[in-house]
This record gives sequence, structure tokens and C-alpha cells, in this order.
Amino acid sequence: MLLGEGVHAAITDRHGGVSGPPYGSRNLGGAVGDDPRSVEANRRVTAEEFGVDPSRVVMMRQVHGRDVAYVDRPFTGEPPEVDAIFTAEEGLALVSLAADCAQVLVADPAARLVGAAHSGRPGTLAGVVPALVEAMAGRGGDPSRMVALVGPAACGRCYEVPAAMRDEVAAVVPEAWATTSRDTPSVDLRAAIAAQLARAGVADVRHDDRCTIESADLYSYRREGRTGRFGAYIWLD
Repeated sequence: MLLGEGVHAAITDRHGGVSGPPYGSRNLGGAVGDDPRSVEANRRVTAEEFGVDPSRVVMMRQVHGRDVAYVDRPFTGEPPEVDAIFTAEEGLALVSLAADCAQVLVADPAARLVGAAHSGRPGTLAGVVPALVEAMAGRGGDPSRMVALVGPAACGRCYEVPAAMRDEVAAVVPEAWATTSRDTPSVDLRAAIAAQLARAGVADVRHDDRCTIESADLYSYRREGRTGRFGAYIWLD
């Protein structure tokens, strides 16, 4: 899909890879117990299918924080602990991995800037997506020109949490307050992130509104426990 002229985005599912159970089959996560050779093969094939050089893919060591890093090349060695990255480099694909958390892709096509964030409940509470928008603005981006895509995530109908946890998140982002289909407390990550983007000045917010817990085509830690990770990719041509 395109998020503007010259801005490509793609979201994988769990099919078409080589990982065995319980990761079957396109697991892209390297820290979930899967065979590293399978993960490497899945990452290589995925990049090639998107027309991206596999050596030009950047993944983060996601820790549910709000730190943002500008990148102009893939990390060497162990990636730093960040939950958002952005770049102006053509052909450099940025990836956010998830299995219930939201992946958020942001682009300013006019400024030739793209970014990717990982925003679960802690990251949303910390404000990692607004931090990414602010960092991109600091490099010449304009939030009013930006386009954001919020990827699949655990939906408010399914993401059950203790009432105190819901209240904690809603105290910071009121739009997160929700109830499940069973009338128990929950957090609506999608609504919360959309509200954060709007308050940051990003009006063009798009959604892949699939729920990871409901969709068997996607990985879900809540549904499966030991499982893989799917990826949201963004790059400039």
C-alpha cells in the first residue's frame, strides 16, 4: 500500500514462512524462542517479496518505552532499546513487530520522512507515538502533512485488563477507556493512539482494524502465549 507519493507500507501475517509450530509460519520475531535460522529466512523472504534489500531492513529491540531514534543504516550488533525509529534514507525499510500491541507507521511524503513505532499499553501510556511525531517534526516534518497507519492490535472488545489498569491508562488518554464484549474492563489501544495522533496534529489517520485476538491469520500473545510476531514495514522508494 502507499501512504503518499513514494511511501510504501506493508503488514505481514503469519502465513508463507518456514517456522514450525507454535510459530507457524512467517515469524519475524527473534526473541520468542524460534529457530534463528527460520527467523532469518522469514525476514529475508519477506523483504524480497516487498522488493526491499534484506540488508537494508531496520528492526528495533522493543521494550515498551517511548524512546525514538533516527536511523540512516541498519543497526550493527544488538539493536538499541527503542520503540520508534525514523529515517529520510531511501530504500531503508523500518519495521515494528507485534502480537497484540499496535504498530504505527507515520510518513511525511513532502519532507521524505518515514517512521515506525511499537505502541502497546505501556508505550501508549508513555506516549511513544506523539514522541515519534515530535521527533520527525524536529527533522523538518510537518504533522499537518503526515499520514499515519495504525496496524492490527488487540481491540477494545477483547483486551481485558484490571479496572485499575484501565483507569491508569484512561487518566492519561481518556479515549482508551473501554469495556469488553463480556462487559469487563478493557483498553482500546486503537482509539487511544488515534486520539494521540490527532492531538499531535496528524489528521490523516488510517487503520488496519483487524483484532489480533480475533484473527487466526495474525499472531496474538494473549490468545496463544508462546507465539511469533508479525511485522509492519515502511520505506521510501
